[in-house]
Amino acid sequence: MLKLRLKRLGKKKSPFYRLVIMENTFRRNGRPIDEVGYYNPMTKQYKFDKEKIKKWLGYGVKPTETVCHLLKKADILF
Repeated sequence: MLKLRLKRLGKKKSPFYRLVIMENTFRRNGRPIDEVGYYNPMTKQYKFDKEKIKKWLGYGVKPTETVCHLLKKADILF
């Protein structure tokens, strides 16, 4: 099953996340199928590719709970 989830980057105590599409059995920082945006929790800055996200959601990709909150904040999900 494909999931829309966060991949952690950055250094210790300074996280940075990429929003990626990956298989739910893969490791957190494994190789993604597609990268559709990023989120920086330190500055609350984010950028998402709305067309790609809507396309993948149309294919049946399930977002995680945290990603769902971020997408609602960005007015992609309602």
